[in-house]
Amino acid sequence: MFVPEQYRQPDNSWMVDLIRRNPLALLATNGSPQNGPFATHLPVIPDPAMTGEWAEYLSGATLLGHMNRQNPHWTSLQAGQTVLLAFTGPHGYVSPTVYKKSPAAPTWNFTSVHVHGTVEKIESIEDTLEVVKATVQAFEAGLGTGWNMTDSLGYFRQIVPGVGAFRVTVTGAEGMFKLSQEQAPEVRERVQQSFAQRACGGHRETAELMSRLP
Repeated sequence: MFVPEQYRQPDNSWMVDLIRRNPLALLATNGSPQNGPFATHLPVIPDPAMTGEWAEYLSGATLLGHMNRQNPHWTSLQAGQTVLLAFTGPHGYVSPTVYKKSPAAPTWNFTSVHVHGTVEKIESIEDTLEVVKATVQAFEAGLGTGWNMTDSLGYFRQIVPGVGAFRVTVTGAEGMFKLSQEQAPEVRERVQQSFAQRACGGHRETAELMSRLP
């Protein structure tokens, strides 16, 4: 991903936070000359077994995901294959009317993290179940209502043979945080205030990120 210098994350925590808050990633791989590239939207979480701080550019971190085993993408995955996980964060359209100057051009403020790494397919049913359980725990804690999965573990065991779980070891990442940094401070503030007043949650989240810019 091409990231102009002014749109790079202020520090590593911005990428980590975006991944945790926006866990629906796009997994992309090359595929084959016959089928072309594969791309699948799926939930991804940091591996609970990972300890310590995230290194710069997330190198060495491990992420867990899963998909339907009937998906041809699962069949195409090979151990050690290079993969891309694209995470999309808050974003919103910027109308030139907010700038209060002319000439002007519309644009789109957005946030995204592209993670590169190598994939390992998890073949064991028990290990796959652990990935599913870890995913539920992560999402219920951060995005859900604290649902207790205990009574549904029997059901999980029924469906988990159809689940393909995998682990990605991160080799690097790029964060794109395009938040009107190229504009004059007073213009950037108008964009931020405009987003903050919108009904759309994505605009308000973008405004919150803009308010945190150095």
